[in-house]
Amino acid sequence: MSTIDSRHAVSWWAEFEQNCERFDAASVAEALSDAIIPGIPSLLLRREAQNAADTVLRHLNRPDSAELAERATMATVRLAATVARLDERSLDDNAETAAAHALCHVLQGRWAVAAAAVEPTIGTTPLLKAFVSALHLENYGSELTLRLLAAGSSPGPAVRSSAALGRYSWWPSWLRDIVTERVLAGTLDTEIIAALKQCAFAGLTPTQARMAKRLLNAEPHLVETTATRLESLGEHPAAALLRRGDVATVAFAARLIPV
Repeated sequence: MSTIDSRHAVSWWAEFEQNCERFDAASVAEALSDAIIPGIPSLLLRREAQNAADTVLRHLNRPDSAELAERATMATVRLAATVARLDERSLDDNAETAAAHALCHVLQGRWAVAAAAVEPTIGTTPLLKAFVSALHLENYGSELTLRLLAAGSSPGPAVRSSAALGRYSWWPSWLRDIVTERVLAGTLDTEIIAALKQCAFAGLTPTQARMAKRLLNAEPHLVETTATRLESLGEHPAAALLRRGDVATVAFAARLIPV
């Protein structure tokens, strides 16, 4: 499994919000602020940044409050003005205010811009956690998103797949592993999902689950051996279906494997 790159474009980070029905602004803003603020070198600027972040977060948690909205706007404008003044005085290419600039993006709702700016400094992992937590997926959905991203998927397909498959968080781990493998290979279709559901409801033992996984992968020798066993039990139609690659037969065939 490949590792996630240390640098991504703004458009890459923007895919999280673009492919989510409900992206939690307060959640991502708080997580990004917590990751960015410690990297502001100046203690005074860091304090002002924290105050601005707290003010904006209060507004995001109570978006209907006009008073909090006004305070958030004023705090963001003041911080941006402070950063601009420091930039004018700086002689080292604004290195001292880079993190503060990124925080300004966060407070103005430009989360993708902020993430792309600070990723080389703070790394990808805390940023991914911030964005994935804002998706509010089921536990399995969040886990699947991170696994797909680590394997090289871009955020759009990872988020869409995870949102659709998060409902199957109750499945045993071996079935969830198959889902991940199939999504990455581009071979997860409605027929496979139906077969996996049958396996989930079948209550397979660990031995039967291992056989089911191999049958789903259509290992030729095992398929023939299992089909022959089905025939010996009088299950000739099931044996014929299994030989033809009918994955809907897998759960039934696996259940007949001795424990």
